[in-house]
Amino acid sequence: MNLQNKKRVLTGITTSGTPHLGNLAGAILPAIRASEDASVSSFLFLADYHSLIKNLDPELTHSSSLEIAACWLACGLDPEKVTFYRQSDISHILELTWILSCLTGKGLMNRAHAYKDAISKNKNSKLVDTDKGISMGLYNYPILMAADILMFNADIVPVGQDQKQHLEMTRDIASKFNNHYGQIFTIPDISTAEDAGVLPGTDGRKMSKSYKNVVPIFLDTNELRQKIMKIKTDSKEPGEPKEPKNSSIFSIYRAFASIDETKKFRDNYHEGIGWGAAKELLFELLEDQIQPLRKNYMELVKDKENLEQILLLGAEKALDISTPVIKKVRKAVGIRSFG
Repeated sequence: MNLQNKKRVLTGITTSGTPHLGNLAGAILPAIRASEDASVSSFLFLADYHSLIKNLDPELTHSSSLEIAACWLACGLDPEKVTFYRQSDISHILELTWILSCLTGKGLMNRAHAYKDAISKNKNSKLVDTDKGISMGLYNYPILMAADILMFNADIVPVGQDQKQHLEMTRDIASKFNNHYGQIFTIPDISTAEDAGVLPGTDGRKMSKSYKNVVPIFLDTNELRQKIMKIKTDSKEPGEPKEPKNSSIFSIYRAFASIDETKKFRDNYHEGIGWGAAKELLFELLEDQIQPLRKNYMELVKDKENLEQILLLGAEKALDISTPVIKKVRKAVGIRSFG
């Protein structure tokens, strides 16, 4: 299929913190599988500018980008089949962010969930200044996200439910620009999944860095076993039937197991498997799948020059697309040469 006829699917990759099993099951593996579809052209980028909204530690910003890039490649992302780039290598994105900012109403940004939540927390804390601690980065975040998407005229943007509003804002911004300046941007379709990537953590709540209950993907064998053995369970004894749907162990197992493996594990629950034995089976499943990925990951993080080269080659591919788009945008808004 000709590249011109392929649907463009764009995915932003958060570069904050160490990737965990929830990221692997809910984002990394599905995106990699989707990138192998010959009918689509996949764009995946490290959202390092976005990470500055929550993190102002330069070393953490740098190391997280390295870890996340290595993680995706270690898990099977083929940079030859996709456009895999670092957001900060495409300066056109920030230029487009400013241009879109000049057309976007403040009222639209006021309705963004992240901003409203921050305001609500300040009100609940009885702060006189309800904007205290809220950066312009947080406030303008939806516009930067819109620029990420519109820069490459993405047709489809897969997101979780928490990002759906931002995609709707992107569509509004693109429509307003097109209506005022002419048809420049593709209006992206929103692809959402109700439960994408929602795995329980070691304490039973959603696996999240903020809850400190994550299981990092690339722990060594002993550390992985220790994490799995700490997963919270109820007090049912071995021999007592157990309900799989209420078990964090089962939820994690199902995310990585085959249909037959899952059925057998469910039968074990109904037959009264002990929690220690269930955790051991989960550990064995994960170790079997992660061990080769761990080896790939360790090799990648050691060879930083190779990793950098992969991202720069991806940036070249991205610039081949963004350069003509930003030229059209400049011309449309009246920023062009006098000749």
